[in-house]
Amino acid sequence: SVYFFSSFLFHKLSMATMNVQGSGMGSPSFVSSSEQKKPFKLPLGYKLGTGAIAGIIGTSCIFPLDMIKTRLQSGQFTGPAHVVKTIMGTEGIGGFYKGLGANLVGVTPEKAIKLAANEYLREKLGEDEGPLPLHYEMLAGAGAGFVQCIATNPMEITKIRLQMQSMLPPDQRMGTMDVVKSLGLRGMYQGSEATLVRDVPFSLLFFPAYSNLKDLFANADGTNSKMSLLAAGCLAGGGAAGLNTPADVVKTRMQVAGGKERYGTMLNCFKTVFRDEGFMALYAGAVPRMCVVAPLFGIALLSFEKVKEIVIAREAAKA
Repeated sequence: SVYFFSSFLFHKLSMATMNVQGSGMGSPSFVSSSEQKKPFKLPLGYKLGTGAIAGIIGTSCIFPLDMIKTRLQSGQFTGPAHVVKTIMGTEGIGGFYKGLGANLVGVTPEKAIKLAANEYLREKLGEDEGPLPLHYEMLAGAGAGFVQCIATNPMEITKIRLQMQSMLPPDQRMGTMDVVKSLGLRGMYQGSEATLVRDVPFSLLFFPAYSNLKDLFANADGTNSKMSLLAAGCLAGGGAAGLNTPADVVKTRMQVAGGKERYGTMLNCFKTVFRDEGFMALYAGAVPRMCVVAPLFGIALLSFEKVKEIVIAREAAKA
């Protein structure tokens, strides 16, 4: 998936450098080829609502994999099987869903902001005047990744702290509200630099890749089947997640309890992990992360597209 994604993106970047605008390149975000002449702007309420619902569904489905990824990246386990065995032995099946509630509270605005911001920025960068150049697609994606961190960082640090509670002595374990209170407003944004370093490049890669893969998988008439939308979202999400796993590892190390005190800065964290644990430690949890992100974004984008189709059909019926 990562190899396919990298090759695909390199090809698109090469085309952009030579100013060769292919038919699928820079296609409008979430708009099929048949609608390019007069793109329909999804109302902000639909953008936010669809993104929120899709985020809740996707996150609930893949949360156990996210738990395994977080535990692996903490550096305290030898592999996924070790994580699963430990959780089942000490916490039971419910241990895989520890922190889900807090995560859903954050996922709702996070996914809504990400999708709405990307589409808004694409529109402002001139999408209505024709196919959006790849560098503008990447700029819109990066902007969406930057804005979403308002919701992402508090959600992520709370989720990580909750997912690591079982590793603490029983008398030191805390519930969701205890974790939030102990962090405080400032603490909720601890490691925000690492979150930005992870989320901005991810969105910069993901949204252009999704748009172009959607075109690549489209039918002859420019429409997409549900499976093609799901495949585009999964491949784009999984590929982008695999490529920037080192940033996710650094973010996780910085946000676990004591991480800030142990590493100090994001750069020192990166250097320490690389020096003490080796290069592959920076890709700890890469496969679970890709397995988490791929279906999450596949479901989110499929939901977004289908709801948009319904709204467009209703608008057409009124015309």
